[in-house]
Amino acid sequence: MRSRQDRPKVVIVGAGFGGVSAARALRRAPVDVLVIDRNNYHGFWPFLYQVATGILETQEVAYPIRSLLCRHKNVDFRMAEVRGIDLAGREVQTDRGSYSYDYLILAGGSTTNFFGNDNLASHAHGLKDIDDADRLRNHILHRFEAAAAEPDDTRRKALMSFVIVGGGPTGVELAGQLALLAQRTLPREFPSLDLTLTRVTLVNAGSSILESFPDALQKHARRRLDRLGVELRLNESVESVDNDVVRFSGGGSTAAGTVVWAAGVRAGDLTATLGARLGSGGRICVEPALNLASHSEVFVVGDMAFLDGHNGTAPYPMVAQVAIQQGRRAAQNIRALVRGRRPRAFRYFDKGQMAIVGPRSAIVDAFGVRLRGLPGWLAWLALHVAYLRGLRNRLVVMLDWIAVLLSPTRGTGIITRPAPLRQDGG
Repeated sequence: MRSRQDRPKVVIVGAGFGGVSAARALRRAPVDVLVIDRNNYHGFWPFLYQVATGILETQEVAYPIRSLLCRHKNVDFRMAEVRGIDLAGREVQTDRGSYSYDYLILAGGSTTNFFGNDNLASHAHGLKDIDDADRLRNHILHRFEAAAAEPDDTRRKALMSFVIVGGGPTGVELAGQLALLAQRTLPREFPSLDLTLTRVTLVNAGSSILESFPDALQKHARRRLDRLGVELRLNESVESVDNDVVRFSGGGSTAAGTVVWAAGVRAGDLTATLGARLGSGGRICVEPALNLASHSEVFVVGDMAFLDGHNGTAPYPMVAQVAIQQGRRAAQNIRALVRGRRPRAFRYFDKGQMAIVGPRSAIVDAFGVRLRGLPGWLAWLALHVAYLRGLRNRLVVMLDWIAVLLSPTRGTGIITRPAPLRQDGG
């Protein structure tokens, strides 16, 4: 990056949806931009469940951040771990030194929220990044390999039992793919294993699944999961996991070799170090223009930002579309400040929502149109491929999807971590 001393410096913390959106929106602004992230890639997290179930490779859901930003001459990147923010001194402190700024955009994303339950944090798998997805895929395959060698019927059934906590899109999509994995892919690969013993249980504290969708689409999703054999436990939560036994809030329990937590996220730990007022999920409360009330040069976007105004007075949800639009608005507000103009309040354009609910079936609620089944699935494919970064990734992902449709074999069904994870449900 060719930096000029008389140009304002903008530091963006985080190369997720919000951070990349902000960097791209500043590419022609009279500023110098530095993006900082602990990883050197931008991840497409809506596909993590497909990595975890062997449909896609890890590199297919990520794109090198330097390749993504290299066309923008005023944008540079540093791979570093952010340790803290000196708001008074206007410095970002990292494990590779400190970086001064005139404007700061915090887009550090979120982490799995176990709501203070240390037992679940120790025994349940999260699904928030590539490492989580890779660990979960290896764990699932290890479980089936262990089941194939297990002489005890009860223990074998437990090894092939999966509990997914959380009835949102991630939990629903993962549950459906796990059921398909056991029904369509593994029977040919494990001829001596009775895979009808496989159980997939989806647990949700609410009275339904996909609760943000219209009732008709919720019911369609439930019917599809029921056809796949996914067991629903509604109005319940998981209290603890010990020795492959999952205990529920209602007093019941079940044996399960794998527990996946998809029941919530919270802002990253960096938010607690700023001394700013926090909202639900540990998110930083921001002004309508997405800046801090006490530091107008600091903007917060995406999963780190707490701002009311969604559908009236509700806080904006922690989803990719919000992060993308907030990143763009923060960048536009910085451009306005550089020109001596007033920043504008954030306005969200809701593009809808969608979720996969089985083979060649999805539900879509977008722009006043509601789709289900095959039309919804085609719309899901088109939209997600469009947002995936990199032409090569788009082509490879589409080829992988075609291969899965035509053949039960999944090319990523290999164990890349030779040592099994602990055998206590974690």
